[in-house]
Amino acid sequence: MKIICVGRNYADHVKELNNSFNEEPVIFLKPETAQLQNRMPFFIPDFSKDVHHEVELVLKINKAGKNIQEEFAHKYFSEIGIGIDFTARDKQTELKQKGLPWELGKAFDGSAPSGKFVQVSKFSSISNINFSLLKNGKVVQQGNSSQMIFSFYKIIAFVSKYITLKKGDLIFTGTPKGVSKVEANDVLEAFIEDEKLLTVKVK
Repeated sequence: MKIICVGRNYADHVKELNNSFNEEPVIFLKPETAQLQNRMPFFIPDFSKDVHHEVELVLKINKAGKNIQEEFAHKYFSEIGIGIDFTARDKQTELKQKGLPWELGKAFDGSAPSGKFVQVSKFSSISNINFSLLKNGKVVQQGNSSQMIFSFYKIIAFVSKYITLKKGDLIFTGTPKGVSKVEANDVLEAFIEDEKLLTVKVK
């Protein structure tokens, strides 16, 4: 299983970090060890003093595919969930300034928890899915899949040109504005519509 992540996919988030817009999706990978197991807490890594939460809709791939055409992309996932792309912003910024890959700020252990998944058939339109993140009971991020620069289908078609997708792979599809630093003892709760699908305690 691999975790494929899309960066800069919500215009308001691109602007809040003063990043540039891209004509193609920005892709990076996280290893399987980025998942949190058995409802374990998220431990802030000792190499960072500025870890941010980034809530994202997550696609679970249900069969293998390569060079998938956009019009057939819907056949490659039947469940949508929610996850948090934890980012060591200070480490990421340091690496970007040196012109180096920034996986060390993104792909560290525990950096990609995901919650329960929901059948696609539950939604009247996957182009209109609301999702949100609460930190200590307060809404800090809200988004809707209609706001994505690159749709689910475009992401699958683009990624599969370069990387074969396999059953069980997860695709984190980007975060809206509102990312912020997490502190020890924070409680993060992620929702799709009004259903809470993920709770993460920060240590």
